[in-house]
Amino acid sequence: MFRFAPFILLSCLSSAAAAQPVEIVVTGRDLGQGLGEEVYDTLLIDRERLVGSASNRLEDILRDAAGFQTFRRSDARSANPTSQGATLRGLGGNASSRALLLLDGVPQTDPFGGWISWPAFDPRRLGEIRVTRGGGSGVHGPGALAGTIALSSAAPADMKGLYASLAYGSRDSVDAFAAAGLSLGRSFLTLSGSHAAGDGFVPIVAGQRGSADRPAPYSQSSLGGRLVTPIADMVELQANALWFSDERERGTAFTDIQTKGTDASLRLVGEGAWRWSAVAYVQKRDFYNSFASVDDLRTVATQVAEQYDVPSTGLGARFELRPPLGRELELRLGGDWRRTDGETRELYSFAGGQATRRRVAGGETGNFGAFAELARENEALTLTLGGRIDRWSIRNGFIVERIIATGAALADMDFADRSGWQPTARAGLAWRPRPDLSVRGAAYLGWRLPTLNELYRPFRVGADATAANAALDPERLRGLDVGLDYRPASWARIGATLFVNELRDAIANVTLGEGPGQFPGVGFVGSGGQYRQRRNLDGISSGGVELDMQLSSGAWALTAAYSYVDAKVEAGGDAIALDGLPPAQTPRHNFSTAISWRTEGRSVALTARYAASQFEDDLGEQIIPDALTFDAAATWPVTDKLAVEFRAENLANTRVVAGISGSGIIERATPRTLWIGLRFKDRD
Repeated sequence: MFRFAPFILLSCLSSAAAAQPVEIVVTGRDLGQGLGEEVYDTLLIDRERLVGSASNRLEDILRDAAGFQTFRRSDARSANPTSQGATLRGLGGNASSRALLLLDGVPQTDPFGGWISWPAFDPRRLGEIRVTRGGGSGVHGPGALAGTIALSSAAPADMKGLYASLAYGSRDSVDAFAAAGLSLGRSFLTLSGSHAAGDGFVPIVAGQRGSADRPAPYSQSSLGGRLVTPIADMVELQANALWFSDERERGTAFTDIQTKGTDASLRLVGEGAWRWSAVAYVQKRDFYNSFASVDDLRTVATQVAEQYDVPSTGLGARFELRPPLGRELELRLGGDWRRTDGETRELYSFAGGQATRRRVAGGETGNFGAFAELARENEALTLTLGGRIDRWSIRNGFIVERIIATGAALADMDFADRSGWQPTARAGLAWRPRPDLSVRGAAYLGWRLPTLNELYRPFRVGADATAANAALDPERLRGLDVGLDYRPASWARIGATLFVNELRDAIANVTLGEGPGQFPGVGFVGSGGQYRQRRNLDGISSGGVELDMQLSSGAWALTAAYSYVDAKVEAGGDAIALDGLPPAQTPRHNFSTAISWRTEGRSVALTARYAASQFEDDLGEQIIPDALTFDAAATWPVTDKLAVEFRAENLANTRVVAGISGSGIIERATPRTLWIGLRFKDRD
């Protein structure tokens, strides 16, 4: 009952407010898209899609965008969070995201590791998602190598009154959500809570399981609050707060994972002649991760490492000004600042069930940037040109390793502080030779600072060990794309984009040796294990095509997205074996399509997704096969406020391979999952 207390509280608050409806006069929006955004390859995911998916998982909905992927195919119910970085356009990656994820203008990557805590972002809290493929998002800050994923909270009009849903699914799963939107004079308050839990499935495929393997349960909750209020003429205050807890197990003993986070932000938006916005934010994270080794017969799991505490903090601020220059011109001026600090505290080298060594490692990164972007738009042509300059720093890095029994130091190193300047720019045009056709082109530069996790934390997965590298340089990208958007009718849109990207100094886990033996930074690697280190590769080149289509007719709608990517690693020296290979976990083909029917509260939708085969490892020795999956969702009203819902994930129960270990053990993603539930909506 305690887990559902937030939903009971929200219901009571909504009922109390419903008796005194007040006109909503606030918007809850930022300054909106700039004039120049039309020149970039952009996909909009609307609220109707966000509240109607089969999984209610944001990382799943984002697969509507051609080329979107996380490092692993499994979602955040079963994957290790450290494999949940987001990328686009076949640029590969590891734990860290190469796409910049924003929520109401605030960066959302983990301050220590750069991955994304997907369970924190319930899609039913959101109003829309704008996915911009292509790097160099100068006005939003660094990190947008592959693109920018901008989440916007639901507007007051979307959240007015009470909304609640409760569903029961396969493997004793529960999915609950409630939100109350309260009008408070000229202000608006939104409160929401979500909870998802289940017994989970056994990750290892049936033919390889042993007595050590078991289902991987999960329990994930979040509470969010948002206040939007006018504080002066044409000035609006938006205050956001979010708390979340994410607990998972990876399918054996000693594989518990827990993430807890608290976020808060304040944003001021001025809508006068001089339009402006200012935001400040704080992120707090605490992470726990335990690791196990399983014997060859998969009968015994043994603890090999334990990250017992990984505290981290992210702080930041951003300001933007848009002076009045007339209807055809727009100038965006501003700056942003972000600081992250954190450390990993862990036990390792277990013997007889007890840790014999302790490691503490961490540091601090910072960035301050300034940007300017000018756009001009008329009936036939849009032009935009922007640039930014960043001052980055990596400071206070250290690693300490000790023998627990004696306190003797195995390693005690402080790493030199580093800093530098990084200029970037982007430019583009959109030409409209006729009202139904737009031809566009863009060129851009982008960059990403290595995370604290990449710089300072070595890690093990099974028999494989990967060393950190405190000397990593920032990643830098240059890219070009050309495309067109064709709208033959008000109910149809077809988009096509050709792109070429070149990522320099790409950070990757590079295989340098094979056990048994002693290796620097990780110690002993056993027989069959591989030794890797994070390295800056010469680069990754990526080129391809993206296709999008939306059709609608009355109650019917059809969407489709396809991406083809030809990506290759450029490497020399110790990494010469990788030269010419595709990056790990990068399929050449991705396709998704959805057909839906919606009328008078009734809806039925079917989604199909296909991902081509891909290499599991950087050397291309193991291949993850392709996969075609189908999802379905239906909602049918029972009364004017109550509806029943049916949902099905992976309807055909396709075996979707999520990973293959060095010894050939296969891990799968979510099998068929069926849901039945109720939705309640009171907008009076």
